[in-house]
Amino acid sequence: MDSLPAMKIRSFYEPESGTWTYLLADPTDKRAAIIDPVWVLDPVSGKAETAFIDRVLAESERAGYTIDWVLETHAHADHLTSADLIRQRTGARIACSKGICGVQKNFCRVFNLKDTPTDGSQFDRLLAEGDVIRLGQLEIHVMETPGHTADSITYRVNDAAFVGDTLFAPAYGSARCDFPGGNAGQLYDSIHKLYQLPEETRLFLCHDYPKKDDKPVCQITVAESRESNIHVSADTNRSEFVAMRNGRDSQLGLPRLILPALQVNIRAGVAPEPDSNGVNYLRIPLNRSIEELITGGFQ
Repeated sequence: MDSLPAMKIRSFYEPESGTWTYLLADPTDKRAAIIDPVWVLDPVSGKAETAFIDRVLAESERAGYTIDWVLETHAHADHLTSADLIRQRTGARIACSKGICGVQKNFCRVFNLKDTPTDGSQFDRLLAEGDVIRLGQLEIHVMETPGHTADSITYRVNDAAFVGDTLFAPAYGSARCDFPGGNAGQLYDSIHKLYQLPEETRLFLCHDYPKKDDKPVCQITVAESRESNIHVSADTNRSEFVAMRNGRDSQLGLPRLILPALQVNIRAGVAPEPDSNGVNYLRIPLNRSIEELITGGFQ
């Protein structure tokens, strides 16, 4: 059997949102991708700073890599993406699931963004099950893994899979499914799709929320999750998981950055167009739920 091409993965943890950003590279051809890059926002001041993603880009530059791709696992609700910032600085292309179009339609209704296209054209490539992205000598295979959101995908390369919010570390379990387009049954199916990968496959997580003095976890194996994930092990019944997940989700509040994040993330990290005074503004609906704004139930 032919050996797999060389691959390097560097993990960067952003503690404010508990998010992992990854630098994936072919060290032979010096081509790289950044997966789920964070743009840190202070919601009180409205200040967005780039120190975190600057560190990722500096590491890439030190290694002599050319950034070819920014890969999003889904439109995140808990942090802003710095995808467009990376595109502007490096010329990289941005890819995400074709399911982004449905997310755009939903949240353009929420924020009344009548002039924002909902065809995914803000991204350079829209992906579907079975698509392959070339990164030097590496082949990145796309798996559709919906459930947390309708646009969730996994990037599988060599013995690694970047799973977004489809799974968390075993002690934390699984992601919520109550955002528009989410579905607990689909999440169960997507997790078991991952569980069909070879048991030594490393699953690189999008988030971890460690207890005080514990280090955040960025990866687990398929075998570890199948054995000990507190929400969905290999033996967990689908109906029991759906009931558990729906019950937990009904008690959760919204992520604190969901409103600013989605206004930016459905546009591939591009801020809303500036107002007549040249200032970019983020909108917050007053006394209206996301659900009623999507359905128009407030009228």
